Amino acid sequence: MSAPQPPAAWADLPFFRDRWPAIRDRLPEGFLPGPDRIFAALEAVPPDAVRVVLLGQDPYPTPGHANGLAFSVTPETPLPRSLRNIFAELGDDLGGTPATGDLSGWARQGVLLMNSALSVMPGQAGAHAKWGWHHLAREAVMRAQEAGSLAFLLWGNHAQKTLADLARPQDLVIATAHPSPLSARRGFFGSRPFSRINAWLVDQGRPPIDWTA
Repeated sequence: MSAPQPPAAWADLPFFRDRWPAIRDRLPEGFLPGPDRIFAALEAVPPDAVRVVLLGQDPYPTPGHANGLAFSVTPETPLPRSLRNIFAELGDDLGGTPATGDLSGWARQGVLLMNSALSVMPGQAGAHAKWGWHHLAREAVMRAQEAGSLAFLLWGNHAQKTLADLARPQDLVIATAHPSPLSARRGFFGSRPFSRINAWLVDQGRPPIDWTA
């Protein structure tokens, strides 16, 4: 297996010097989403283009589903339950959704779709959650903040504990229940996060996100 290479625009983060070599050497054959997609979230958005941060936990553990972007799946994959709820809220909020569960269109517009762990083993959700990957998510957010204010979408306790302390007064923080079927009705549904982010961006003179892309 060829070793994944850090994306050039992010390669000077301390994580890649101090923590990545040990994680890289632990990665077993067959990990998901695979070496060519492990850094897909960072490859899609350079630091100065990030406008929104959406943090997930780890890649989908079903082979062929994860594409390296948080909550996103390959175009041919049926919507997982949490993503189905995200699209239900998006439809209620803005009246439309992407054509598939592939959220690459969001990433191209500056939505950093990071997971707090970037690797997992098939059928073993959370297998690499304690490897120290979360330091990369935190460092990436801090680097993106150097370019301006950010909107944080923090769904569930895990995301809130990982990133909430990094938010500054100029940032927008939308912290709600997770969109999973177990918690979506405890504050995720009806939160209208997509229109709120767009209103915040427009107030700053910045273009809104096309969340249906």
